[in-house]
Amino acid sequence: MKKVALVTGANKGLGFQTAKELGQQGIKVLVGARNEERGNKAVAELKNEGVDAEFVQLDVSDSKSIKNAVDTISKNHDHLDILVNNAGIIHSKESWDADSVNSLTQDILRDTFETNFFGLVDLTQQLVPLIKKSDQGNIVNVSSILGSLGEANNPESDYYQVKPFAYNASKAAVNSYTIHLATALKNDNIKVNSAHPGWVQTDLGTEHAPLTVEEGARTIVDLALDSSDKTSSFEHLGQAIAW
Repeated sequence: MKKVALVTGANKGLGFQTAKELGQQGIKVLVGARNEERGNKAVAELKNEGVDAEFVQLDVSDSKSIKNAVDTISKNHDHLDILVNNAGIIHSKESWDADSVNSLTQDILRDTFETNFFGLVDLTQQLVPLIKKSDQGNIVNVSSILGSLGEANNPESDYYQVKPFAYNASKAAVNSYTIHLATALKNDNIKVNSAHPGWVQTDLGTEHAPLTVEEGARTIVDLALDSSDKTSSFEHLGQAIAW
């Protein structure tokens, strides 16, 4: 039975690289993307690389889009082995300093959570029945070390002063979801883990980031392909990060 993986936000950056590397392992890759033109372009590029790829229109901030995507996936595939919840945003108007907790608007907070958390949970809940049909399911939530409460509260941490509240809080919520979901699925042979890709050269990370997209995707791909009993972990390149 050929493995099937869904990667959200897969038309560019970390999502595209993750889809490419999973596809190179012989896995059928479903390319989740909001924009049909960009999604189909990504699929064409992946196919040119020898990857078995299929576009799925998916906007994780839109509940109707999520339902339609799940219906399409369920219609075309009788199981799902890997779910990579990669789609995420940081609002362009959010401050990165500590005062963001006082200055950000409710709209920014809600918009950030809608994509980074609520949509992620909605999509995952609807896909769990399909993942249960896998011989071994892997769910990877792409988080960030900025979602670590331990790092945020440690004055010695390199990330102590990096405090865009909406983004950090949404990733902390994702980490909490990882822990809860891993516990709920522990008897279903489905592993649930959070990945910190690092500071990566993407639209979000900017060109100033020290890691390439290939380096950033490594943690995500490793967790997606992991066949051990590892679950409820938060890590970067195999190293545990404090929740």
